[in-house]
Amino acid sequence: MVPVLRTDGLSSADVLPEPLTRKQVLAASSPWVSAGLNLLPGLGMGYIYQRRWRAYWITALSGSLWLALEAVGPWDLGPSLPELLALSAYTAAEAFLAARRARMD
Repeated sequence: MVPVLRTDGLSSADVLPEPLTRKQVLAASSPWVSAGLNLLPGLGMGYIYQRRWRAYWITALSGSLWLALEAVGPWDLGPSLPELLALSAYTAAEAFLAARRARMD
């Protein structure tokens, strides 16, 4: 790439692009990919794809807390698979809708 001299004396190689905002990153993500990643590989992987770290950590900690309470606690919480599938379905729907809302704005 050949640097182009601009009118302000800087070359095009000296000017860095603006970093993307959180909303731009979310709007650029595919709603279907983020929903699928929250369903299939594990809880919250679609949030990593969308770079939504707070939502990822809330999901990961809530799933881990559920499994830890079931393993250690005296409570009979029942089978964990249906609850974890419900949590992943909820996070998939939320990630899908968040990406669609960001694209609409």
